[in-house]
Amino acid sequence: MTNNQPAPDGVLRLINGYWATGVIGAASAHSLFTHLENGADTAAKLAARAEISERGTQTLLDGLVGVGLVQLHEGRYRNGPEASAYLVEGKPASLTSFAQLKLKHMGGLVALPDVVRAGGPVTDPTTEVADNPHWEEVVPAIAAQSVPAATLAAEVLGLAGAGPISILDVGGGSGIYSAVWLEANPQARATQLDWAPINAIARRLLVERGVADRFTSVDGDFHTTDFGTAQYDVALYSHIAHQEGPENNIAVLARLRQALRPGGALVICDYVVDDDRGGPAFPLIFAAEMLLKSKQGGTWRRCDYHDWLLKAGFEDVSFHSAPPATLVVAR
Repeated sequence: MTNNQPAPDGVLRLINGYWATGVIGAASAHSLFTHLENGADTAAKLAARAEISERGTQTLLDGLVGVGLVQLHEGRYRNGPEASAYLVEGKPASLTSFAQLKLKHMGGLVALPDVVRAGGPVTDPTTEVADNPHWEEVVPAIAAQSVPAATLAAEVLGLAGAGPISILDVGGGSGIYSAVWLEANPQARATQLDWAPINAIARRLLVERGVADRFTSVDGDFHTTDFGTAQYDVALYSHIAHQEGPENNIAVLARLRQALRPGGALVICDYVVDDDRGGPAFPLIFAAEMLLKSKQGGTWRRCDYHDWLLKAGFEDVSFHSAPPATLVVAR
């Protein structure tokens, strides 16, 4: 480019970001990452294994090399480290179902200009109701995202050696935190509070993980259901704060403080931005999702969480990186 003008490649790559969503979602739908992991290293072999066209397979491979998920060496393809860790079916942190789910969500972004103008959803968000059948697809698809953070939280809290503790998971969704934590501590017991259809999904996961005998679910809305007083050693508020406004978050955090025994710990996991809103990148971009889907939610700053927790009665607050999320531990 002349006059030191930057090339347009980066901007064009961002504008066409939906291409990456499509390529990754389609590759996941046809188990290409799994077949690559199992040794199918050419377009022909992959096409035969996946029972799809060789032309389509080559197109997906080109796209996956382009986005940096698949590596090509002397005519042979293989998963890169990220694809191997997060896009192979059957692995604990596999995001293949989530990749396919996001294909269906791309159309919703068409409304973003109007949503920005209005400052929130321009139609009533209909997904956030208990009896929406989409939970059967969404809740299992997003579960794997929480495996790394749940594992890290168990280490930060020393759960493995904590003995017969009692855990409360508010809005626990898939139950993945309970599953990871109960596996780490065979003496622990967990209670999840969520809507009945979602709790049913969680119970299935806990059965699959072999820890359902120490898991209890309470059907209800966390905005109105009593958490009890001094009943739990650990409480969890994961990926809920971004859906709520400041006043609601303070109110829920105060009730969680009351539900904890003396010395108990609250764990928050969410997409947290720096105090000056200069980063990290993923939480900053995620704010658009909340503008589209919630009336008062957002990606909140570290100082917001710190302030809310002090107002709720906690005294000690620490932050732990769990990219792309952040763990907040309060006592």
